[in-house]
Amino acid sequence: MPDVRFWGDDIPPSLEAQLAELTDERQIKALYPALYGHTHNYLALSGGGANGAYGAGMLAGWTDAGDRPEFQMVSGVSTGALTAPWAFLGPAYDSVLREIYTTKSTKDILRFRRWYDFPFSASAADSGPLLKLIEHYMSDDVIAAIAAEHRKGRRLFIGTTDLDYMRPRIWNISAIAASGKPGAKQLIHKIMLASASIPGVFPPVLIHVHAASQSFDELHVDGGVTTQVFVYPAPVDWNKVMERLRMPGQARMFVIRNATLGTKREIIQPSFAAITGRSISSLIRTQGIGDMYLIYMLSMRDGIDYNLAYIPSEFETRPSEMFDKEYMKDLFELGYQKALAGYPWDKKPPGWAVKDTDGS
Repeated sequence: MPDVRFWGDDIPPSLEAQLAELTDERQIKALYPALYGHTHNYLALSGGGANGAYGAGMLAGWTDAGDRPEFQMVSGVSTGALTAPWAFLGPAYDSVLREIYTTKSTKDILRFRRWYDFPFSASAADSGPLLKLIEHYMSDDVIAAIAAEHRKGRRLFIGTTDLDYMRPRIWNISAIAASGKPGAKQLIHKIMLASASIPGVFPPVLIHVHAASQSFDELHVDGGVTTQVFVYPAPVDWNKVMERLRMPGQARMFVIRNATLGTKREIIQPSFAAITGRSISSLIRTQGIGDMYLIYMLSMRDGIDYNLAYIPSEFETRPSEMFDKEYMKDLFELGYQKALAGYPWDKKPPGWAVKDTDGS
């Protein structure tokens, strides 16, 4: 399957080739009818585990508010990868998001291994239940619907982390869906599973690759290991993309960070588990803030309207398990109500100070 993935920190070679080759206006319009001559809306969904219920609720509330746009491009990482296909397909699939994020619990997502299996396992839990959920919801009909949107020019991207290279991989899920290749559906399932496979909790996902007459295996894990949220690689000259597609007006970028951005003091016991857990949480939090800053700088550079949403600090409910059904219901409802009332999108990341042109 050529041109179905690229590095998340580099310019996609296929994009450069297309920009160089596509000069005929009629050809561009025929290839990208949903993009050519239309103002663009991009949606980026972050990781966050059970907190993905917030973004899912937002999308449903946004639909009922009546002003949810069609997104020309949707990207997702980790729990965002499990939300992204339904966000991409549109409001008709809001009921799927509600079902996934309000009726499932830990036992539906993972199965913890017995303690004496730990020394011989790559993770604390088995991700088989999560794979079954992905296989159930990502049916042939859903993949056919994604493929149809790809042929209109719209794009669905999911991020994983390639452990062999320690780099972010971005997979063009809509292109895989539209490829018609044997095994395309199974590959999509694997990518979604890999993107949500938290290292240590879930085992890495093995992906078989055939390239340049060679066969080899790659290990992929949670996309959040390398980036919590992404829109497009920073080296890409996005103005050139928008110009070639004759995009009128100003594009809009919507970033949903499935996490709170503030911190609360907790008494940490001097144990291996407590210190490691708190340190990893701190790393994820600061990495997520850095990703939001990067996306904001890209929006400033490329003249795109920036919109950021995240879980408000006043939400203080604590989950009783990793995927607590009641916790996710409350979070889904919070996101739903906020979007229904007209979401107060932040126009810059928290703590970002921007001087006016007069220097004040």
